Amino acid sequence: MSACDDDEQGQPRPREGARQPTEAERVRTLVENNASVSLTLPGARDHGPGYWEPAARTVTPEGDVVLLVPWDSPTARAAAYAQDDDLSCVMEITDVAPVAVRQRIRGRARLAGWLTAVRNDERARYERLLAERHPEHSPAYTQADRPAWMLVRLETGEISVDDLWGAGSAEPVDLGAAEPDPVARHEAELLQHLHSAHGDQVHGLACLLGGRTGKQDAAVRDVVPLALDRFGLRLRCTTADGRAFDARFDFPEPVKDTRELRRAMHTLFAAATG
Repeated sequence: MSACDDDEQGQPRPREGARQPTEAERVRTLVENNASVSLTLPGARDHGPGYWEPAARTVTPEGDVVLLVPWDSPTARAAAYAQDDDLSCVMEITDVAPVAVRQRIRGRARLAGWLTAVRNDERARYERLLAERHPEHSPAYTQADRPAWMLVRLETGEISVDDLWGAGSAEPVDLGAAEPDPVARHEAELLQHLHSAHGDQVHGLACLLGGRTGKQDAAVRDVVPLALDRFGLRLRCTTADGRAFDARFDFPEPVKDTRELRRAMHTLFAAATG
């Protein structure tokens, strides 16, 4: 276990040998999980507001994004009307902390490219990809339900992310090869559980910071679990004089599932009480 913190401006400070996800992994995690997603269609003037949040989305091996949208949405109408024409589209993702904390927005990603309706000869492949990531939406792919839904594809051109790890960009091919974080699907409920049921243990982790934060002149008053991934836990700490900073605690090894995550969290809490 190791701890680190952000600098006085709240920007992540790199550590030698630190493990962290790539830009492509961070974007793919945001695309395929609980973050809020919106689509803007700059040229779709005749199809209602150029904004819609898809019901489900996933990334193809080529680095494109497949989205499930209602037939009557502006996105579906614009994609159907455009046919083979290039329809500019911007996908914006906002990641909000699932617990009450100062500055709840944890990150944003932006994917810009061209939107097209999925053709019949591509439908089966994209339905399988989407169902693998979002089995809860699989009834929407049955023949009876298809008239209510439409599959569209965002051919990505530019990809950028600005989050708790920092700002950067990714290539579509890297996005297609990346895997989402295995903890992300359960992160919201896990953070809420840590906050509500293990608040004292979470607060106890502050003792592991020692003098590494540079803020030892003010005692830590509040500690809130801010983010959780396969590499570790990030806390937002507030000192008695009102200053806030983030502290990150790395697991000994990246976790692959919730079983390994429970073991890693037990080790982390034990280090704070030992």
